[in-house]
Amino acid sequence: MPVPPRCPFHLTLKIIPLLSNAFFVAGAVLGCTHQVIPTAPALQAKPVISRSVTDLIHIEPLPIATKYRNQWTPELESEFWVRANQAIQYYGGKGYGNNYGENEKRSYPYAMFDFIVGNREKALEFLQSEDAQAQDNQHTEGIDYYYAFTLKGQIRKYFFFGQFLDPTYKQRMFDGAKTWTETDPNGRPHPIYGKGKGGDGWGPDVRGSWVDGRNTDNLRAMREIAVYLMAEETGNEETRRLYKKKIQRYVWALYNIGMGEWDSETYHGHTFAAYLNLYDFAKEPEVKQLAKAALDWMSAAAAVKYYRGGFGGPTKRDYGKSNVVYGASAARLFWLYFGDVTLVNPKPERDVIHVITSAYRPPQAVVKLARKQFQKPVEILASKPVYENWKPGGEDKPGYWETTFFGHTYQLGSLAGEFPDGDVGPFKLMAYNQERGVDFFVANTGGNWVKPGKNQGDQVGQYRNLVLWLRPAKDRPFFFQLPKTAQAEIEDGIWFFKLEKTWLAIRSINLDTYTEVAIPNQKFAQLYSQEKTLKATPLGNSYAGFALEVGEEESHGNYDDFKQAVKKKSQLDLQEIDLGKVQWIGSTGESIELTHNPKNDLPIMKRNGKEHDWSKHLDLYKPVNGNGPIYLGWKTGNLRVEAGDLVF
Repeated sequence: MPVPPRCPFHLTLKIIPLLSNAFFVAGAVLGCTHQVIPTAPALQAKPVISRSVTDLIHIEPLPIATKYRNQWTPELESEFWVRANQAIQYYGGKGYGNNYGENEKRSYPYAMFDFIVGNREKALEFLQSEDAQAQDNQHTEGIDYYYAFTLKGQIRKYFFFGQFLDPTYKQRMFDGAKTWTETDPNGRPHPIYGKGKGGDGWGPDVRGSWVDGRNTDNLRAMREIAVYLMAEETGNEETRRLYKKKIQRYVWALYNIGMGEWDSETYHGHTFAAYLNLYDFAKEPEVKQLAKAALDWMSAAAAVKYYRGGFGGPTKRDYGKSNVVYGASAARLFWLYFGDVTLVNPKPERDVIHVITSAYRPPQAVVKLARKQFQKPVEILASKPVYENWKPGGEDKPGYWETTFFGHTYQLGSLAGEFPDGDVGPFKLMAYNQERGVDFFVANTGGNWVKPGKNQGDQVGQYRNLVLWLRPAKDRPFFFQLPKTAQAEIEDGIWFFKLEKTWLAIRSINLDTYTEVAIPNQKFAQLYSQEKTLKATPLGNSYAGFALEVGEEESHGNYDDFKQAVKKKSQLDLQEIDLGKVQWIGSTGESIELTHNPKNDLPIMKRNGKEHDWSKHLDLYKPVNGNGPIYLGWKTGNLRVEAGDLVF
């Protein structure tokens, strides 16, 4: 059957003048007129995207009604397109790879970038090439609607680049999608493989089903949004309504209990990109509004952890690669919106293709939050849900409790929770660095260097700029990552580290003096070539750990004054260390007391003399003693961002 009408679109050319030190400009502006347009050969398509040594590529996405848009200033938009052209320049002309399995997660963005820079015929030939596993997809006209990462690209290919596709190929995509969504494809026995053979792997031969059934936040978003959009496109109303409910529940969770894959340095951007598809291409107004709500929430969450190209503080699904500027995939994507960097992004995230072809922009207050343009210092208490929060009991209480302190030159974050978790980054500090953007100070236990993992027995407490970390003194060393430029001193048994504008004082608790060690893994050693790793081994059979105080000019004057204040005024009370109880009084008189909890890994804690009640530490974001910069209550659904002179 013919493809039914959808929001039509046409292509016009728009040229944006070059900003300083940028690249060439050409511009495609996509607007809306009719869905099925006879497609001319790529070289004859009008207008041809031109290049000039004085212009930037600029892409105008499909029109979005004003009520769904967050308005940006011309200055923010200009900055955005300078950075976008850096990504376009980086990816344009690269080899694509192939379309086997879920390799389209790389090859489709590469081809789309190449189309944008002018290599249209080559890009379209690849985007319309027969799938490497077309036999597995006979029931969907040979189109791969199985793998979640592939689906994310298929959606943008169909809706955004659709007018350039061969009409016959686009009809195949439509017909395949209509069959695919005639009923819920998730869990539907595969026509060839049934329920799958089981075992290792994620393909239909192993898992069965008409679609990738993995349930991580990012893969679930790719699946659910693709099914929704194609059900809406092809008129399969029952499936559309079913997936609308799934999307509604997910967005409800964001605003009421949080994201299971919270603040992931690797995957936060993948989930975000999937919701860009929903925002750009959904027809029903309520669903488009849901998409905007999800994107606003995810942008705000990213803004809390973003600092000058770094992405820090506690993170879920942390692979240990993010403890440098641009180390996190999330930083390399949200950099496009947030900027505030000193170095060129060395490898923009591939999902940038969705960002630069989307109409979505974060609220301006969120951009200011990311740029830390709010009154400081401020402490924010936050909560995070368990990973599979849709299961029974998953909505009852948080799974993790987070503390973040924003100084004038740094942000410091730590995590507490009842259970160990191997893919959580539990503690990070990012400090201002004029040349690099930020320096990282990271700590953890076990392994051979600073690795992710909330390890069993590790219990951490924080009050503003003070941290206590305690664990049983077993054969589990502590590791610390610092920049090689950090000035290190030991005075009166206190470890001092001087960063550019931020100063650290560490009193060790039953730890031997630290030694510098090499990272044995070559890949990580190269990633952290400008950092140094320190190792400190526990002593005795009691408890071990450290007490940290962070200072800066605004709190202590200068570095020498900071050292003197710490040496003379701070106190570490270890009288009850054998019982797992430690008190740390900082140089300004504020304190934190931690008692190691033998029942689970959630410590018993007093913050500045007041016992901390974890059962009341529920809000997703709650500033202490103030309204800004971000607030979202537990199961209230009302997000407020207040940064600079703006409120969202």
